Amino acid sequence: MEYESSIKILSEWDIVTARQHGRNIAKKLGFGTVDQTRITTVISELARNIYLYAGKGEIHFEPVSALEKRGLKVIARDYGPGIQDIRRAMEDGYSTSGGLGAGLPGVKRLMDEFDLTSTVGKGTTIQVVKWLRGRFR
Repeated sequence: MEYESSIKILSEWDIVTARQHGRNIAKKLGFGTVDQTRITTVISELARNIYLYAGKGEIHFEPVSALEKRGLKVIARDYGPGIQDIRRAMEDGYSTSGGLGAGLPGVKRLMDEFDLTSTVGKGTTIQVVKWLRGRFR
């Protein structure tokens, strides 16, 4: 599909690259500046989590459509240690890195769809979707 791509996350610079790439795709798909910022913030958080907790992984970008809507799916995938307690990781204020703990709950709030799968010792996959407002043409 047009604009489908992936960015490997191996260093802090890859976080910046993923953010810029995601913003460019969102803009080309027709997202306004507010939603571009939401998407960019989510990509930054997901890529930073990959870098901090797994060391390496990828962010995949995929334009999607369903019925009369279209949007952007972002998939963050790593093969790191996994998330031991998903329920706790989804609580506001919870952080294992000493951060503010707005991470995954914030990602969920900024997007329209959120799905997290994690297996301890095998890795984590987070899929999020932001839908364009208005009718699909």
